[in-house]
Amino acid sequence: MNGARRFRRLSRYYLYFTACFAVFLIALTMLEKEGMPRIWIGYLFMLATIVLYAGIGVFSRTSNVTEYYVAGRRVPALFNGMATAADWISAASFISLAGGLYLHGFDGLAYIMGWTGGYCLVALLIAPYLRKFAQYTIPDFLAARYGGGGGGNAVRLMAVGATIIVSFTYVVAQIYAVGLIASRFTGVDFSVGIFLGLASILVCSFLGGMRAITWTQVAQYIIILVAFLIPTMWLSVKHADNPLPQVAYGAVLPKLAAREAQLAFDPKELEVRAIFRERAEFYAARIKALPASWEQGKLDAQRRLDAVRLRKGSLIDIRATERELMAYPKTADEAVRLWAEMQAANQARAQAPEPHMTPFPGEDAEQSDSRRNNFLALVFCLMLGTAALPHILMRSYTTPSVRETRVSVFWTLFFILLVYLTIPALAVLVKYDIYSHLVGSNFSDLPTWISYWANVDKLNPLIAIADINRDGIVQLAEIAIDGDVLVLATPEIGGLPYVISGLVAAGGLAAALSTADGLLLAISNALSHDVYYKVVDPAASTQKRVTISKLLLLAVAFIAAYAASQKPADILSLVGAAFSLAGSALFPALALGVFWKRANRAGALAGMASGFAVCVYYMLHTNPILGGAAAGQWFHIAPISAGVFGVPAGMAVLVVVSLLTRAPDPLNTSFIDHIRAPE
Repeated sequence: MNGARRFRRLSRYYLYFTACFAVFLIALTMLEKEGMPRIWIGYLFMLATIVLYAGIGVFSRTSNVTEYYVAGRRVPALFNGMATAADWISAASFISLAGGLYLHGFDGLAYIMGWTGGYCLVALLIAPYLRKFAQYTIPDFLAARYGGGGGGNAVRLMAVGATIIVSFTYVVAQIYAVGLIASRFTGVDFSVGIFLGLASILVCSFLGGMRAITWTQVAQYIIILVAFLIPTMWLSVKHADNPLPQVAYGAVLPKLAAREAQLAFDPKELEVRAIFRERAEFYAARIKALPASWEQGKLDAQRRLDAVRLRKGSLIDIRATERELMAYPKTADEAVRLWAEMQAANQARAQAPEPHMTPFPGEDAEQSDSRRNNFLALVFCLMLGTAALPHILMRSYTTPSVRETRVSVFWTLFFILLVYLTIPALAVLVKYDIYSHLVGSNFSDLPTWISYWANVDKLNPLIAIADINRDGIVQLAEIAIDGDVLVLATPEIGGLPYVISGLVAAGGLAAALSTADGLLLAISNALSHDVYYKVVDPAASTQKRVTISKLLLLAVAFIAAYAASQKPADILSLVGAAFSLAGSALFPALALGVFWKRANRAGALAGMASGFAVCVYYMLHTNPILGGAAAGQWFHIAPISAGVFGVPAGMAVLVVVSLLTRAPDPLNTSFIDHIRAPE
């Protein structure tokens, strides 16, 4: 009865919240019509959302261990599903995924299939058994399963290490996205934007832990859903006269395919691509002629500067020539790297657009097979990584019962699919809009959103359009667009009021903050509960344990913010690395720990270490950003899918070592029987 009353009360609260949010949007729309500046709309959205999340954090503050770690284990299944969906729909899903589908077509569906399919594994293999175990963290479970009479600290500490590395990699991507959104919609510096978002994260998670995070994430999911659906439904009506984008984009796909076929053989497009091909060949020739070409190029740049100064050129010309000389490679080795990047970029733009609907397009069967293999490898890594992510699995502990956990996973899948079935539709609708309206227009009539987004980051423009063949008409090959800008610019592409742009920014911010909250709590709980309480000071009071967790959360948050401020990589790459690491280090120990009684402590330690080592080695060996090279790839598998080697390695080593060492004791076997027994 108490549970039913609680559910009704929560439903009432969030209905009130949704109504107030709708009134807020209507009020801002009216203010925009009255002439309110865009920058103030951006400030209001940022302020309102941060105050909302901070307010929930203040009202949900607690020092109770069970409330702080697992929200008192009394979150109803539906609300836990909403909170988990918000925890799951990160900045990569909200901001980058539609952009990835826009740029890569069919290949981008690997993310949709992998991330969604991973939840089926969570429901079947992991979540119910964690809830039956009824503790606090993932290292808790692994230490108990592989403890062997109290000797589980080695497994616990290794699991803590994996949790920290995986969650830290993931949280850096989220905080990076927070800075990106805050800086673009308020005009503040990127680093300042990071710390503005960090303030919201900390007020929420620092004060109330999982209890505050849960109720904040339910509110964030509502914002995410509204922010994603409104502009997509608008474009759906615009291009297909149907407000259901999941249905309507099937009618737009044939139109997009026809437009792609037309652009592939358009004479003007061929002309622009030929220019890019010439530029790629120019850089290839310079690389071949090194080091003489580097010395000659530096001499030519210096001569141009001297000539401009000699004829007393304008200050603008002098500064431009100085910048050109400063940007010139400092050494021949640097020239190799920079010119190779320029060659690859120009070569890519010299290619005809790939058909959006065609699976694994390639110049020959070998290239097509390679793309298919990478697609399947990425799906594999994302699925198994999902089933091993500590901050997601932690949510299994927050429901009242095992049955509620199973129902909660159903609701999580439902709420994720509301967004994930819309993402492919958004990519197609925006792509068709750009291909049919922007391409072929005059440069003199470019829409205002082009210049706005081009000037957000002048060093690395999010969108760039240049009249390469000097005909005054926009060709597709003349457009360079960053995938991360697509969702944020969708309202302006569709001609919606700026207030909807602010709403989308608020949705992206909610996605990044909700995931960052869960990740930071996973790290701080692992350190405070599994290291400090379980290993260092088992006699610590509950108050001391929660205080330590809060202090550690603060420290980890600032370290992650600093790492994000260095702009380490794009969002999707960071997130992909986290999934491969999670799957390689944790999935074999978790899955075999539930379903294979013969798995023991020695096997778990060896499996976790070997899976993680193989995954990291492959990333370092093949990722150019980390000092590797594509020539080192095994079977031409991209480094983002390193888990396709790490997971089997970890699984095989765990099995072999377990079989070669002593079997678990009867107490351990009874533990497995307990967690697998129905309620």
